[in-house]
Amino acid sequence: MLEFAVLGLLADAPMHGYELRKRLGGLLGGLRAFSYGSLYPTLRRMQAAGWITETGSGVAPPTSGLRPKRARVVYQLTAQGKEHFADLLADASPPSWADDRFDVHLAFFARTSAEVRLRILQGRRRRVADRRDGMRASLGRARERLDRYTRELAEHGLESADREVRWLDELIAGEQADTSSEAARPAMGPQPQPHHP
Repeated sequence: MLEFAVLGLLADAPMHGYELRKRLGGLLGGLRAFSYGSLYPTLRRMQAAGWITETGSGVAPPTSGLRPKRARVVYQLTAQGKEHFADLLADASPPSWADDRFDVHLAFFARTSAEVRLRILQGRRRRVADRRDGMRASLGRARERLDRYTRELAEHGLESADREVRWLDELIAGEQADTSSEAARPAMGPQPQPHHP
């Protein structure tokens, strides 16, 4: 999913590694931590796959007698990278709503078709609701055997799942309302021109 996020950021503009890491932190920082140790190997794999290319390599001229510095490497999408990013945006299969991928898909929903957004949201809701129902059943069976802290932890997990299901219900309702209003909007054909005698 780091590849997906990098492709999405580079679709906006070319950037160097430091800027990419900073933007990744802003995009998903509350959800995931990114280190240079994971970013640069990912960038190398993406280059090998032909999805990105680098510019700005080489040595910058020395300034005021200092040693020459290596110029910053700037990464940009290739045509193949743009196609791969479009394929990832269009993916509404079960991995797209998995715990480790859903947040990245959500971050790029503005570029995703309404149909794909709705399918991902509905899939995510099913997954979280199934997990919640399993947690509720397990807690019901084991409540008396659990110590206070384990029970509190289980109830906290159940409340979190309930909150996510409600949030997903709101997002799904919003998507469906948007789709309905677009379908109800009359098609704008050529307008009749006023007749002047």
